[in-house]
Amino acid sequence: MTSLKILLTTFLIAFSFTVKGQANFVPDSTLIYKTTAQGNLKMHVFKPSNYKASDQRPVIVFFFGGGWVGGHPKQFYQQARYFADHGFLAISAAYRVRGKHKTTPFESVTDAKSAIRFLRAQADTLGIDPNKIIASGASAGGHIAACTGVIKGFDETDENLDISSIPNAMLLFNPVIDTTEKGYGIEKVGEDRKTELSPNDHVEEGIPPTLIFHGTADQTVPFENVERFTKLMTEAGNTCELIPFEGKGHGFFNGSFFRKQKADTIFNKTMDLSIKFLEKLSIKGVE
Repeated sequence: MTSLKILLTTFLIAFSFTVKGQANFVPDSTLIYKTTAQGNLKMHVFKPSNYKASDQRPVIVFFFGGGWVGGHPKQFYQQARYFADHGFLAISAAYRVRGKHKTTPFESVTDAKSAIRFLRAQADTLGIDPNKIIASGASAGGHIAACTGVIKGFDETDENLDISSIPNAMLLFNPVIDTTEKGYGIEKVGEDRKTELSPNDHVEEGIPPTLIFHGTADQTVPFENVERFTKLMTEAGNTCELIPFEGKGHGFFNGSFFRKQKADTIFNKTMDLSIKFLEKLSIKGVE
């Protein structure tokens, strides 16, 4: 009986921890940031415990991966909660993808730019510092995040273009950074448009400070692509740090909530390095 009680107690503690942990990765609210012909696009918002709409907090917006075809904002719920717990307003945003909306990477990039512009335009009502907006994402989501800081044009024409869609910093996880035959996605953007959305082909001075996490054994997005991007950024006088993860493949950074794995060792490392990188830029969460 004693052994049974111990087992039951252990199970209840584990169950309680799991439920509590997973419940913690539920957005505090959602809001529509854009209306398109294919439907409304939402931001899934995670707020610090002491958040007030009168705050001036840094904000980070994550874009999920999925090859511009699929994916879900849930991929970055755990990261968003981490940043919210560190004093940021944190958002995981939806955007148009081919599987659901019958669109192309070009619309995906436009949506990412709309998301940045929306946050800056609504800074006063959302408690945001408009000069501390961070774009983040993974794979195709990392690509559209990078495009907000690198690629000119592709803005939604009916928006107030006097409000910038360029973020103040970028955190990128195994991002698609070259859409030519040297990288990933040429079949989705088209041979005749292969460089239009290829960040490696548009690096110039003045791009926001960037931190990249990438696995050296990535078979989807070649590690060489981000090495080249880092070199081009540095040569142009921009800040760009590349953190390689030796022997890791695509999607190595995902946390236990999204991948249902046991350990969060890599997740914790990427989050800690992200916070330290932003602190060097004087971007810190509000206590």
